[in-house]
Amino acid sequence: MKVNPILKTIVIILVVLCLLYLFLVSPRMFNKPDMSAFMGANIAHRGYFDNEAGIPENSLACFQAAIDKGFAIELDIQLSSDGVAMVFHDADLERVCGVEGKIWDYTAAELQEMKLFGTEETIPTFEETLALINGQVPLLVEYKMDKADTAVCAAGQALLDEYNGAYAIQCFDPRALLWYKKNAPQVARGQLAEKFWENEKYDGQALYFVLTHMLTNVATAPDFISYKALHKDNLSLNVCRMLGAKTACYTIKSAEDLDYVNNEFDMYIF
Repeated sequence: MKVNPILKTIVIILVVLCLLYLFLVSPRMFNKPDMSAFMGANIAHRGYFDNEAGIPENSLACFQAAIDKGFAIELDIQLSSDGVAMVFHDADLERVCGVEGKIWDYTAAELQEMKLFGTEETIPTFEETLALINGQVPLLVEYKMDKADTAVCAAGQALLDEYNGAYAIQCFDPRALLWYKKNAPQVARGQLAEKFWENEKYDGQALYFVLTHMLTNVATAPDFISYKALHKDNLSLNVCRMLGAKTACYTIKSAEDLDYVNNEFDMYIF
């Protein structure tokens, strides 16, 4: 039977595109770090916090609460103006501390004087946070890259090099994963993502199509994917899983959210 040459060409193009897609989204395939400490883990997002009850997010108090409950801990780090790794989520200080400006506008000493949600808790350094956790529970470090500067990775890893405990890192910005691939390949690294185009802020921007589908994996080779729980049907997430990547979901806020993800992930950030 004679094959239509146009149909044959279309099939070849589709096969090539499929192979290219698989190549682009592939996670790390060899020399994978040990992530056994995180498998099945329930990870307290910004610590086991209750801002309204006086146990603020990303505070030493909420990290101690997570340790007491036996939960793994997720936290955020970024740099002060004098290059100290600080544990804080927002770029702006207004929501949490009631102070104008960005976290990188202030020195570490100034930041440590700022109260979190009006409590006696202040912004901790990453160093003192590591001293508190001290390997008691697994630690998931998210690098905040609002300044698009990998100096935060270098500062964080310098402290983690001296840390005795299970940890992994994650970031939305692929440049942080590239830094780790080059400078600390032994550390488990995770790509954070979601369906960005469902947010009007990112709708239609080509960069966020790439990030939604993790097409940078070919360069960053992540060990795990942290994906928004309510977006669990994303094709690339499931392809990465099929190709051997571990998966985490964020952020589980209710029993309904937990039912929705239906035990499909390796780690649960709640």
